[in-house]
Amino acid sequence: GVIHHHYKGIVSLSVRLVVLFPQEDPYIMSRGSELEGYCNDLLSELSKKLGFKYKLHLVKDNRYGSMDSSGNWHGMIGEIIRKEADLAVAPLTLTAVREQFVDMTTPFMQTGIGFVLRKDLTSEESTFSLLSPFSTNMWVGVLIAFLLTGLCIFLVGRISPTEWAEPDSEEHSFTLLHSFWYITGALTLQGAGPHPKSLSGHVVSAIWWLFTVMLLACYFGNLISMFHSNNKHISIQTFEDLADQDEIDYGTINAASTMLFFKNSNNPVYRHIYQHMERKKSYVSNTAEGFRRSQEGNFAFIGEAASLDLAVARNCNLTRSQEVIAMRAYSIAAPLGSQLVKNLSIAILQLSESGELTYLRDKWWASSCVGANRAHSSKALHPHDLRGLFLLLGLGLGIGLLLALLELLSRARNQKSCCSVLTSELNRRFGSGRESTEQDSSDKSKA
Repeated sequence: GVIHHHYKGIVSLSVRLVVLFPQEDPYIMSRGSELEGYCNDLLSELSKKLGFKYKLHLVKDNRYGSMDSSGNWHGMIGEIIRKEADLAVAPLTLTAVREQFVDMTTPFMQTGIGFVLRKDLTSEESTFSLLSPFSTNMWVGVLIAFLLTGLCIFLVGRISPTEWAEPDSEEHSFTLLHSFWYITGALTLQGAGPHPKSLSGHVVSAIWWLFTVMLLACYFGNLISMFHSNNKHISIQTFEDLADQDEIDYGTINAASTMLFFKNSNNPVYRHIYQHMERKKSYVSNTAEGFRRSQEGNFAFIGEAASLDLAVARNCNLTRSQEVIAMRAYSIAAPLGSQLVKNLSIAILQLSESGELTYLRDKWWASSCVGANRAHSSKALHPHDLRGLFLLLGLGLGIGLLLALLELLSRARNQKSCCSVLTSELNRRFGSGRESTEQDSSDKSKA
């Protein structure tokens, strides 16, 4: 770069920067003719702090930087070494090999190695798997239906004259406890007494039994389907799980820092993963190809967790492993001896201490799959899937209550004052007439 002047101890520069090709890495994305992304925002904040102007160009071979067998560097690191650019701003992993050939700033992000694959290729173990055929809203709906049906049978038992042991007494068969016990027995397909005797009670019982049989059929059908589907899937949560199976292929970017980690590792699991990738030649040329193969099917892409999380936030059918290994960091690269590195490191620390780096990460890593994740991956039944069944139950309960009122009305219509007798019957059945009955009996005894 060309040094213009010093201002308050900070060098003001005009620099040339190289960034990754937009389609190759999500840290820099294109919007028309403009570039945007985390690295673009980071660069803008650094230029404001240090007072330099910059001109961007895209790396020619779309690679981060690797050294071939003859010792020549390619990618962004190669352009920095050849002085074709003053800075390389991208998710460049800070490694010992790169540090020998270029200067790298204080890391602006910490990450590790993980892997992504399609959600439908894995099965997650759950303690509450027996509840999985129905969604949470569905279970709430079943509970509400249970409570309303129990209350309805109780009301029918109080209103219908047929359900009373003696019409002029306060004794009746269906207490609230009996009502819930009866419909609980129906849920287990076992009859539990006492049973309704009135027409209205039979209607409510028939509707509840129909609702129960169809509900249980849907539950067990979905449960069997889920178990059958899960048996085809493999539980892959860690790198050891990945290495111990042969159904899902896996790979990483060829000659990148992640591949070198597995190649140089003494861990037998990681060595096995490297040998598998060498044997199958399952490497990819860039992250875009890795994500594409992961979305297409039987493939797990191994990469750095921060980049994987960014892809998962934008692709709802992908999931990242919970295990993250080999913690490393991203830095900005500059030629050896560059005057920019010290000032950039100080500026990065200032942005970190002020919370600006956290803000930028939250901004670009915000998931667009909130809610869609659950809808896409879950096979649980929801209330709208069985809305016809719930409507049938509601209609049956309404008809049962109406019939109970008609039964009571038919008893009262032969009396001189139909309305007064009906009111008296309702009051007596729901307890408010108890005091008047006791008062009448007291007056008779006095007489």
